[in-house]
Amino acid sequence: MQGRYDIAIAGGGLAGSLIALALAARRPNLSVVLIEAGQRIGGNHVWSFFATDIADADRDLVEPMFAAQWNAGYDVRFPALTRTLATPYRSITSENLDAAVRDALPADAVITGQPVAAVDATSVTLEDGTRIAATGVIDARGLSPDLLRHFSGGWQKFVGVMLECDEPHGMDRPIVMDATVPQLDGYRFVYSLPFGPRSVFVEDTYYSDTPDLDHEALLARAHDYAERQGWQAPTSARIESGVLPVVTDGDFDAFWEETDNRTGRAGVRAGLFQPLTSYSLPDAVRFASAVAALPALDSAALAAFSRDYAESHWRRGNFYRLLARMLFGASDPADRYKVLQRFYGLDEALVERFYAGRSTHADKLRVLAGKPPVPLMRAVKVLAGFGAPPPLAPEGPE
Repeated sequence: MQGRYDIAIAGGGLAGSLIALALAARRPNLSVVLIEAGQRIGGNHVWSFFATDIADADRDLVEPMFAAQWNAGYDVRFPALTRTLATPYRSITSENLDAAVRDALPADAVITGQPVAAVDATSVTLEDGTRIAATGVIDARGLSPDLLRHFSGGWQKFVGVMLECDEPHGMDRPIVMDATVPQLDGYRFVYSLPFGPRSVFVEDTYYSDTPDLDHEALLARAHDYAERQGWQAPTSARIESGVLPVVTDGDFDAFWEETDNRTGRAGVRAGLFQPLTSYSLPDAVRFASAVAALPALDSAALAAFSRDYAESHWRRGNFYRLLARMLFGASDPADRYKVLQRFYGLDEALVERFYAGRSTHADKLRVLAGKPPVPLMRAVKVLAGFGAPPPLAPEGPE
């Protein structure tokens, strides 16, 4: 058995890492260990978000990890709408997350390349049999197929590539959504981030009915998009891909009871993501900050707190799940872009609150007011509970 810690976190992705960083910064008297199955904390990801997603009091948790930040706002492009919004945009890379965690924790408290076999109220057991004892245990290992089966909905899937262009690309702000591209496999848009004068991250993204991802086809489309923008990009510095759930409905109680409830849960394993956008960073920051402020951090206290926190988050997500049902249940796949096209014509502050998961009652009424951008009768049926997407397949992503 390895030494005993105050807190053991199983899963070194975004959620688990942010909790470790928050505890290291705000509760430095505690001993914390972070265990990750992969060789690097955070895997291979670029997490992007709006500056307004993060409360002022929590900016210290993310600012040291910025790989890029854009204060000139961002663009969106649709067939009938092109708009520049002023909200600043930020990106964090997994390399920066890994470096921040290793800087904040002792070397022997960051364990990588070690899959977790089991967690319980007093320990984390690795696949090699090593047992790490702790007073408080947090499970942040992500969504497994057994957990996903309690949700209904569709999928957001993507392939992103960092391109190094022969010549300056000329961008001074991100294009967060370009839906002027051919609408394939549901709602498709391309996302472009200028990381440097010649570096641009291009991601081909789909809101699809299935989790199937043709990696090579999406990668080729990302390169083709870059060429159509006039960006000559002979080299690819990094490539990432993902398949994320877009949740339209579900059974929260069954979801929570699926696993051992004697420990805390965090991140997507606790259902802490925006149901429509699959966005998890704002919730991960808020949850990490809340955990660091808890008076008690034993497993029983963490289990009770995370359950209550996640249930409250689930209730607040009702509106976003309704919009996801409209997107998947009331729109033909090729016309799904019209829902986002209409949304991006609304007030900028409303858009900011939407992405942060903090839509007001007035926001919700405004989004639903007027003629819907989907067939009216299909919208009525979805609102009445008919024609909603099926349960997410158990063979979905972990």
